[in-house]
Amino acid sequence: MSTVLPIAGMPVESDEDPLDLIEEIERLKIREDATILAHFYVDGDIQDIADFTGDSLKLARDATKVTTKTIVFCGVHFMAESAKILSPEKRVLLPDLLAGCSLADSCPADKLAAYQQELRAQGHDFVTVAYINTTAAVKSLCDWIVTSGNAREIIDRIPQDKEILFVPDQHLGRYLSEVTGRPMILWPGSCMVHEIFSVQDLLRAKKNNPGSIVMAHPECPKNILDVSDFVGGTEKMRRKVSETKEPTVFLVATESNMIHPLKALAPQHTYLPVPGISASDGTTCACNRCPHMARNTLAAVRNCLRDGRPEITWKPYFADAQAVLQRSLL
Repeated sequence: MSTVLPIAGMPVESDEDPLDLIEEIERLKIREDATILAHFYVDGDIQDIADFTGDSLKLARDATKVTTKTIVFCGVHFMAESAKILSPEKRVLLPDLLAGCSLADSCPADKLAAYQQELRAQGHDFVTVAYINTTAAVKSLCDWIVTSGNAREIIDRIPQDKEILFVPDQHLGRYLSEVTGRPMILWPGSCMVHEIFSVQDLLRAKKNNPGSIVMAHPECPKNILDVSDFVGGTEKMRRKVSETKEPTVFLVATESNMIHPLKALAPQHTYLPVPGISASDGTTCACNRCPHMARNTLAAVRNCLRDGRPEITWKPYFADAQAVLQRSLL
């Protein structure tokens, strides 16, 4: 089993025996006719008991293939929303409703709608492209939804005579603008996890590990991407380590739980998480764990299966979000 590190300000994991919790979850899955989906950023113990693991794109597609009546989505709120939108006949449970997303929070639907109206009034003819890390209300206002895995493909489809408003991640948007050559109007959002990586510690780790490869998620700021050897989303990271046959040290600049599936796929390598930096005092820390993802615990999974809540229920604007999600992801 993986070692679960505590995060300041987070609920402490239950003192119940993890093996007992896993056995109870397996019994409840049968009773509730449930399938567990888990994002790569939740703790390894939960990834190990999941029926499907993956990034946002893969899990959105996996949700449409589930044959049970219930989906337990171990991730964050916008992901569970997407599962419900793409599989409206399913009961979708989220272990903790407080598992949100700093990126989604940075782009409220009312502010986006106002900004779109302002741009149109100024004469801009644009297409709104949203990173999947957005609320369903925001998705309902957009033309395309992208993940780090399909963003370039979708942006290449957009006619050259259209401007692109990219929300909410300014770092991913800037990276995509560079690799596609398409100018973009960028919303000023960012991920709290990918914002805090320490360039100094990254360079020090690279110097201390000759021949190492720095892998960074495109949500990272430009100063991290500029010193990285490989930039890609989680599925591209998995492909990279799988294709690298010689034992190698990988310095990983994304949520540190991503190391769990990398180790499982290519155990011959050594994986080191790039440390973060505390904005308050400048000290480095292990803050490359997402506090929202950390709300997914074995006890929380057991509780939501046992109690049938929290449940993601259908909202009127889900219909518009459904149309754009199906067009973009399926």
